[in-house]
Amino acid sequence: MSEFEPRHQPTALRLPLAPGTDGHAYMGCDAVSALLRAIATTCRTLADEIDPEMIARVIDLEADALDCRAVALTRPCLTD
Repeated sequence: MSEFEPRHQPTALRLPLAPGTDGHAYMGCDAVSALLRAIATTCRTLADEIDPEMIARVIDLEADALDCRAVALTRPCLTD
């Protein structure tokens, strides 16, 4: 693995999303609950090892990945 390759794919890429009839992307309650529990577990695990700002950056990256998936799911392709 090169220094530029990610160590893992964001968890948000594995979460189920579905387009709603209103054009928004939606996640089931069980997926949201699992995501929040994973965030809480990660915070507890890393609390003594990593700077809280770094934990916040990782959570922000997950949110960005989820936002990108939602946009890709609900917006028409601009290359057509």
